[in-house]
Amino acid sequence: MKLNYKIIFHFFGLLLLFNGGFMLVATLISLIYKDGVTLELFLAGLMTLLIGTFAMIGTRNHHKEMNKREGYIVVAFGWIVMSLTGTLPYLVTESIPSFTNAFFETMSGYTTTGASILNDIEIIPKGVLFWRSTTHWIGGMGIIVLAIAILPLLGVGGMQLFAAEAPGPGGDKLHPRITDTANRLWLIYVGYTAAETILLQVAGMSFFDAINHALSTLSTGGFSTKNASVAHWNDNPAIQYIIIFFMFLAGTNFVLSYFLFKGKVSKIINDDEFKLYFKFIAIFTVVAALLIYFRADVSQSSIVHPMTLGEGESAIRHGLFQVLAIVTTTGFVTADYTMWTPFLTVFFFGLMFLGGSAGSTAGGVKVVRQLILIKNGFLEFKRALHPNAILPVRYNNKAVSGDIVFNILGFFILYMLSFIVGALVFSMFQIDFESSVGLAASSLGNVGPALGEFRPVNNYAALPALGKWWASFLMLLGRLELFTVLILLTPFFWRNR
Repeated sequence: MKLNYKIIFHFFGLLLLFNGGFMLVATLISLIYKDGVTLELFLAGLMTLLIGTFAMIGTRNHHKEMNKREGYIVVAFGWIVMSLTGTLPYLVTESIPSFTNAFFETMSGYTTTGASILNDIEIIPKGVLFWRSTTHWIGGMGIIVLAIAILPLLGVGGMQLFAAEAPGPGGDKLHPRITDTANRLWLIYVGYTAAETILLQVAGMSFFDAINHALSTLSTGGFSTKNASVAHWNDNPAIQYIIIFFMFLAGTNFVLSYFLFKGKVSKIINDDEFKLYFKFIAIFTVVAALLIYFRADVSQSSIVHPMTLGEGESAIRHGLFQVLAIVTTTGFVTADYTMWTPFLTVFFFGLMFLGGSAGSTAGGVKVVRQLILIKNGFLEFKRALHPNAILPVRYNNKAVSGDIVFNILGFFILYMLSFIVGALVFSMFQIDFESSVGLAASSLGNVGPALGEFRPVNNYAALPALGKWWASFLMLLGRLELFTVLILLTPFFWRNR
């Protein structure tokens, strides 16, 4: 079966209309704050809208049906198309004059990685900073899921796209129609963003800082408007606790938030993944807080502002904040955790492979996969003793099919191989071992801060140009959960059959 290229490019045009529309919102922010780049941002938005319009008009007579192959192409190349046009606000305003750097920053935004090449964030025009945070927000719930909400206008079903885009294995549907599912998820996403903006402003942030950090938190992105990230507000614990709360929500399956608003609390309490996610956060926070309290000097590792409250509160807050920031792959920092003791450096490195819940905006392997791997591992001991027994892996009191278990095992092996290859390639650019493994884990897991030369107090500006392109590829690979990207590299995918 030949590929339906018209519907692919029609969809790319639709995505560019979204991109251009959000650029015009950034133009409005630029106009309000009079940052001097309003015309440039307007031209970037207009250019993107025109390209999108021509693409849609030129393919308006497309065949309405979309198969799986076309779905995978739209998802993977859709992110690349969005990232390529997303560089325009940086390039036309000369905030980031290098195309390589602009593409890296944009891909880091859409994949919600939060790694940055900017040495001085605070001198960047406010309209551009808002656009930078917006790329997080768009990518957080998924560019494709956003577009699914209006696909009925085109007469195209969205199930193929949702299968390729939805984070994590499987997933509960809130409504039989996928477009209604997308609408409900986006309503929750927008509501959480608005709530965090208001709370941060009440706690002492300016409106501009509040909305930007809300966009970054709910998307588990990590871009900040301050050079010191959230450490800028180390003298205001209330702000950090608000961000902690919303990072936790963002790392939780958004379907559970829907159940919460419907009053179905039992579904949340009885959810196996949520219970393990909560236990992970609690246990890891206790470990980190105890080590910070007894072994680490937080004031020395603080980027700005020494702690103002008691050491116990400080240790708990910083431990909880950094555990959540890494597990949910948000990547905000309140301190340089690589200075807290060698154990905690390795500890946080290990957390980069965990990830948030399936159905959340977080990256990483995902808790549900970890849970099924752990359960299957324990069952192997029983199977060794009782080889004839039928012992299925159970999740939420239901037997998990062998196909799903094998898929998760395959995913984990492929993830670790991607990490190893990623680190090897970084080492080819004369990057030391610690920095290479940190870069690979952080890029693939969409975390942001890494280790060594690229630890939390530094950025990615020193990464060679080829290293930035490789990191961008790993970000996309991790964000789209490996298979969606790697399947495009196989010869059989492109054969007409």
